[in-house]
Amino acid sequence: MIFIIKVTTNKEERALDLIAERAGKKNLNVYSVSRTHGLRGYLVLEAEDRESAEEAVFNLPYIKGIIGKDVDYAEIKNMFEPEVADITIKEGDIVEMIGQTFKGEKAKVLRVDKQKEEVVVSLLGAVVQFPVTVKIDNIKVIRRDEEDENE
Repeated sequence: MIFIIKVTTNKEERALDLIAERAGKKNLNVYSVSRTHGLRGYLVLEAEDRESAEEAVFNLPYIKGIIGKDVDYAEIKNMFEPEVADITIKEGDIVEMIGQTFKGEKAKVLRVDKQKEEVVVSLLGAVVQFPVTVKIDNIKVIRRDEEDENE
């Protein structure tokens, strides 16, 4: 069974260590506890049953509780198996913002940082051109403009 654990933001690593330590000392039926990439304030705990999960997190610092009931792996699969590798964004691509402040705006990609999963874009509709850094998952490619790459 898989449970979502609410923890204090920015204390996920410490909470993970505390849960793992308790599960080991008390020999609980907890199979794994992990922190997912990009999800702050939550941990994922896999245990045999709810009682084992509750005992593993009960009264520990930074732990706020177990969220709802157990979840299926299919519901959280995308957190552990990101599909970012399929996205190929290149300099010169025309993109549309699908998140954050500039939703719906079109922009040209100036620079791609794959390690940070960020791109630097220049808004096409802006009177004054200035670079804006956004996460890759907040944009979608709408046109590859080969002419723009050769300028």
